[in-house]
Amino acid sequence: MEDRSHKVLLALVMLFLFAVIVLQYVCPGTECQLLRLRTLSPAAAADPYRAEDETSARFVPRFNFSAGDLLVFLHIQKTGGTTFGRHLVRNIQLEQPCECRAGQKKCTCHRPGKRETWLFSRFSTGWSCGLHADWTELTNCVPSVVDSKKEVRLRPSRKASDEVLPARSPVSGHTTSLDCVDSPSEHNTMNTSLGLNFYYITILRDPVSRYLSEWRHVQRGATWKASLHVCDGRSPTTEELPSCYTGDDWSGCSLQEFMDCPYNLANNRQVRMLSDLSLVGCYNLSVMPEEQRNKVLLDSAKENLKQMAFFGLTEFQRKTQYLFEKTFNMNFISPFTQYNSTRASSVEIDKQTQQRIEALNFLDMELYDYAKDLFLQRYQYMRQKEHQEARRKRQEQRKILRAKQAHLREQGENSS
Repeated sequence: MEDRSHKVLLALVMLFLFAVIVLQYVCPGTECQLLRLRTLSPAAAADPYRAEDETSARFVPRFNFSAGDLLVFLHIQKTGGTTFGRHLVRNIQLEQPCECRAGQKKCTCHRPGKRETWLFSRFSTGWSCGLHADWTELTNCVPSVVDSKKEVRLRPSRKASDEVLPARSPVSGHTTSLDCVDSPSEHNTMNTSLGLNFYYITILRDPVSRYLSEWRHVQRGATWKASLHVCDGRSPTTEELPSCYTGDDWSGCSLQEFMDCPYNLANNRQVRMLSDLSLVGCYNLSVMPEEQRNKVLLDSAKENLKQMAFFGLTEFQRKTQYLFEKTFNMNFISPFTQYNSTRASSVEIDKQTQQRIEALNFLDMELYDYAKDLFLQRYQYMRQKEHQEARRKRQEQRKILRAKQAHLREQGENSS
């Protein structure tokens, strides 16, 4: 009778251990994934991060975002960067969330217990390096902006020393603590004189859709004429960068007019904004032949994109979310939404027009193909790494379970 009771007790203990193990994998976080899946539709319950192909991952991320690092968001026009930028300040689970007040364009994103930001972006620090600053501008401007703000905080107070004067902008001449000071261009992951690492991130978009979206935006009156386009310490002259229109803006322009302007910065915008323009003489087109200039720009954009800590694609919102979360170990509160209906998608163009847009953006087309391939490599690597980690945990749990079962059997044999 006593032996039978021991067997029943052993069975109950084993059942309890099995239930604990199952529960651990079903509910790994603070909310139970099983309960969430029950409330979702079958389509939504399916794995939203399934890779499109089975090719082996050839890219291994080398970034480890820590408490002393700074994310720098390079915002390219009409790529969905505004939506992503809002995710960064309003939709991330943080020990100290960004403080976003109604009616204010910028949020305060400080590290816990410190008066310093972890994010350099439109919605946190504003356009501190100029409106839609590109790679060339940011890499020369951000280090000096951050260092100058840190140095001001580390100096003695005005009561104990002379009055601290803000830096004077070499571009506008206005005094502001956020104006940019020229400094040598460095690698995408940089250190300031005070020890911060900078991790550059961006969002790319299908070139045809992005181009049409920019045209519609310009058609409604957008100009971005406040952009500085600083390169090698100065903005381009009007001869180097002529305007496509006369008057205050280009509102009401037709798509044909938009495509016909040879100086339109919408053409190959993503390559231009991701490359080191100093390699080609900035906006001076006479420095080298056009074919050579295009190759240098494209190669530079590809290399800079490859060295970026993270980049996402507008056409892959959930994968972009997943890759960001795994790269920086930071989770978003709400899932990203894939918007298939946009202003660009509402524009109906014939095959000939599409081919011309592709020809005008042939560098962006090649960059996007490269970016898509690299993006899926990074994504698949993270998925494989996640699966390997889950497999390792399961193996450890099996070892623990077998050891406990052996211990219980030994206790049962000794008691009998």
